[in-house]
Amino acid sequence: MDVIDITDPADPRVDDFRDLNSVDRRPDVPALPGGRIGKGLVIAEGVLVARRMIVSRFAPHAFFGVDRRMAELVDDLRDPSLAGVPFYRASADVMAEVIGFHLNRGVLAAARRPDELAVADVIADASTIAVLEGVNDHENIGSVFRNAAGLGVDGVIFGRGCADPLYRRCVRVSMGHALLVPFARYRDWPGDLDVLRDAGFTTVALTPGEGSVPLAGAVSGGRVAFLVGAEGPGLTEHTMRRCDVRARIPMSRGTDSLNVATAAALAFYERARV
Repeated sequence: MDVIDITDPADPRVDDFRDLNSVDRRPDVPALPGGRIGKGLVIAEGVLVARRMIVSRFAPHAFFGVDRRMAELVDDLRDPSLAGVPFYRASADVMAEVIGFHLNRGVLAAARRPDELAVADVIADASTIAVLEGVNDHENIGSVFRNAAGLGVDGVIFGRGCADPLYRRCVRVSMGHALLVPFARYRDWPGDLDVLRDAGFTTVALTPGEGSVPLAGAVSGGRVAFLVGAEGPGLTEHTMRRCDVRARIPMSRGTDSLNVATAAALAFYERARV
C-alpha cells in the first residue's frame, strides 16, 4: 500500500473522511442529482469493520488511521485488490480535527457505493430473508444485519420508510455485516410483497396484535420471509393483510413487545432451529 503521512488537518487528500458527524457535510450521505448534499460514500469504522469491507463488494479506495491500527491491519492490507490504495496515516489529534471527534477505534476506510442489488438477486438462492417496514433507527438496522449474519438469514429487503443501511452508524453497529449480508429495496410497497409469494416464500408478519399465533408455531420449512416494523407502530395493517401469517412472541409481566432487532433475532433463531 501507499502509506502517506498527514500532518495538516486541512489536507484535501482526507476530505472523504471529513466532518463525519456533520448533518450537512457528512461524506456518507447519499449524493443527490446535481452533486448536492453528500458524496455517497460508505465509511467503515474500526479494524474489524475495515476487514469486512475489504472482503465485501464495497471496495475501499482509501484508509485513514493511526499507526497502531495500520499495524493491526498489515496482513489485510496486503490483499492484491488494495494495490495502490492509500493509507493516510495521522496522529489521533489530527484525525480528530479532520473527522470532528476523537475516534477510539483509530481507523476508517472509505468506499464508493456500488449499484444497488435487485430484489430478484437477493432472494434468488435465499431460504430465509428479513423484510423491514418503517425501521428508521440506524442502530436497529445495524443490529438486524448483525443478527441476520449470525443466525443464518440470507438477505434483507427494505420497504417504505427505512433509514439508510449504509450510514456509518448502521455499518458500525452491524459490525460490518451490512456490507456482507445482501440487501435490496422494494420500489412498490407493499405491492412488491407479491414477488415473495410468487417465489415460494411464506411471509410472516411479526406483531403482538389480534389474530397472531405463537411464533414457534408459525415457523416451518420451505422459504420464509419475516416482516418487522418500526418501534411503536410496528407493521401497517395494509402490509400485514398481504402476509400469509401473523406471529407473536409470547410475553410476560405486561410487556407487549420487544425492540425490533431483538424480536427479529428471536424469529431468526426459531427459523434456525427448524
